[in-house]
Amino acid sequence: MGGENGTNSDKPVVRMVVLETDEPHPETKSRKGRFGEILHDHFKNAGDAHDPPLGIETDMRYIVTEKGGTMPKYEEFKDCHALLITGSMYSASGNDPWILDLLALLKELWLHHPKMHFSGVCFGHQLLCRLLGSEIKSAAPTDWELAHSKIDLNRVGQRLFRTDDPAVFLHQMHQDYVVAAPTPEGSGDLLPADTNVEVWGHSEHTKVQGVYIRGRLFTTQAHLAFDEGMVKSQIEMRVESGGIEDTEHADQAKETGDMDHDGDKVAAAILRFFHDEDEGIE
Repeated sequence: MGGENGTNSDKPVVRMVVLETDEPHPETKSRKGRFGEILHDHFKNAGDAHDPPLGIETDMRYIVTEKGGTMPKYEEFKDCHALLITGSMYSASGNDPWILDLLALLKELWLHHPKMHFSGVCFGHQLLCRLLGSEIKSAAPTDWELAHSKIDLNRVGQRLFRTDDPAVFLHQMHQDYVVAAPTPEGSGDLLPADTNVEVWGHSEHTKVQGVYIRGRLFTTQAHLAFDEGMVKSQIEMRVESGGIEDTEHADQAKETGDMDHDGDKVAAAILRFFHDEDEGIE
């Protein structure tokens, strides 16, 4: 496929395709690379910490065709069982041609690749929920959920993250949100009637912080791989573009960029999901 990071070890290997739906801030890109590279490094750390250790191979594809990207074909995924869609400055409710092409690809994969495990972050979370029938709305321009945020976990969330803690803390960067989790009835026959769709956590701002379907779907509204520099640069980009209008809120959010967060727990949980270790979560 596109760019690739891999491993030559004898460890069991998780092969993941990352569909990049945006590019990082230039400062971030020069420091940490593409979003796919940033995520690869994060999952590599999770794989090293896994017992026993897991190797990670990551195929990266930048897919925003109107900005020089290329949308992959269904046939290119025949040997892939783990797919992750990144965050983006685009709206997951939009009808940009590349977004519609991505939805068509995801539908084909969902219907005809039953072993595929789907994950998405922020935009990716919202788009996968849209695929399965959820409504995506935009909050007011003054009502973004930004930077370091508390996410309350239910029992499913605690099992996914293997923690007894009542909450995790992650960095947020969104105005759009999923109104309600997908349902079999609203999925257009993409979900069998007996599908158990779980929301694993909520925040004061957003009630659907992530969706889980055993063996098929695990999404997160919050970002697992943001660091202090990324938080500040992403907020500044959105203020400069006019997307974020509440500059006082933005300044306060930037000050939380250096606070400890649980991105490592999220990466570990998604990696276990990709590796079919989510039996008994529901």
